Amino acid sequence: MSVHRHPGRDEGRLRATSWRGDPTVAQVVVRARVTDAEVRQVLDELRARGCRSVVTAALAPPEQQPFLAAGFEEHERLHLLRRDVSPVPGRPSEVTLRRARAADRPAVLAVDHLAFPPFWRFDETALEDALDATPSVRFRVALDPEAATVAGYAVTGRAGSRGYLQRLAVHPERQRRGLGTALVADGLRWLRRWGAREVLVNTQEANAGALALYEALGFERQPHGLAVLRRTLAVGTP
Repeated sequence: MSVHRHPGRDEGRLRATSWRGDPTVAQVVVRARVTDAEVRQVLDELRARGCRSVVTAALAPPEQQPFLAAGFEEHERLHLLRRDVSPVPGRPSEVTLRRARAADRPAVLAVDHLAFPPFWRFDETALEDALDATPSVRFRVALDPEAATVAGYAVTGRAGSRGYLQRLAVHPERQRRGLGTALVADGLRWLRRWGAREVLVNTQEANAGALALYEALGFERQPHGLAVLRRTLAVGTP
């Protein structure tokens, strides 16, 4: 699942950061349609910084064109799904949710690492990026009913009338017990309370479990999905 970034949250059209703390790999986040020249300029800057490769955030087909023209290739495709905020599905009564605390961060990231393959795992910076991607955000954890420890979490964002399910992760040993449903329902209820009318989420095409959950909760696949693009940077090459 990739982060949706609200275009008005930050200044600038392109932002490049280290990918998961690796200074040799950069991620480029697009906040507005960019030109071929802007992409080439960013590549030159990353090459000068010693980066060996660069990945993009999840891009819609029109956003991909200047990157494909600059030599990027498709790394992984994602489904984009949409749902009206109402009606809100019922929340399993046996699941306990609460607001995430600063002390929960290590447990949250541990669950994230177990729930996702290496390329998609969050580190502290990626989690902060998800929390800062929209003007309003809700960060909740689901507790293991047996040990009262963090067994799942969700980050839900809102920008005006649109909501974004930025991240949803449940410990593999606690999946299919209603935690994911409870976290999504909680986010939808929060979005409805603040006037949002629709919510978007994306997930990797290979993540059959997440796709099944979202579709069971009323999300519908959109005709055009998203893609993460990747390019190797060799010193001295355009």
